Amino acid sequence: MLTRKQLELLDFIRTRMDADGVPPSFDEMKEALDLKSKSGIHRLITALEERGFIRRLPHRARALEILKLPEAMERPGFSPKVIQGDRPATPPPAPPRNAIAVEAINALELPVMGRIAAGVPIEAIQHISHHVAVPGSMLSGRGQHYALEVKGDSMIEAGINDGDIVIIREQGTAENGDIVVALVEEQEATLKRFRRKGNMIALEAANPAYETRMFPDHMVRVQGRLVGLIRNY
Repeated sequence: MLTRKQLELLDFIRTRMDADGVPPSFDEMKEALDLKSKSGIHRLITALEERGFIRRLPHRARALEILKLPEAMERPGFSPKVIQGDRPATPPPAPPRNAIAVEAINALELPVMGRIAAGVPIEAIQHISHHVAVPGSMLSGRGQHYALEVKGDSMIEAGINDGDIVIIREQGTAENGDIVVALVEEQEATLKRFRRKGNMIALEAANPAYETRMFPDHMVRVQGRLVGLIRNY
């Protein structure tokens, strides 16, 4: 049996999916149910998922699948529906403000060193071998630069999507708020926002579906800072 709030949330999600083709955001759910924080929404969604009414799809922003409805909410002809969240098939999104077209003139070839996780960390960096043309104006100051292909959606609210190419300047330090390549326990590589809190390091996602991860500072090694991004359309 579901609680009143769980029923209200499930009905709100179904109504929005039927009307708009996309699920509501966590902020919209919070306002609709008159809750004070999004943590309450997280708990309700987890409860619905544990009871088999919905499923969260990994590596997709705001993607939900309704598996079933309580008898009181069932309608003839209902079938589960997968919602792709913030990823409409067409038209493609407009380029970000200040986007730079990559041209042959003044472009430099950088090695794409591998894939970096913007989500659940993957083991180190999976090496692949190709190069990408990068405008010289994108490279920040002195030092070595390299490129990485993004895997996952945990940084979407920072404008970094699955499949993007990020340009990284090699460095071993970072300021609070920098987006960095961090190596955790010499095994897991991830792209996250860096914050130091005393002797702890916080690796923050830019997607409310992912939690901030905290580590003792000796477990995290900064390998570079984000200085640019390339997106294919």
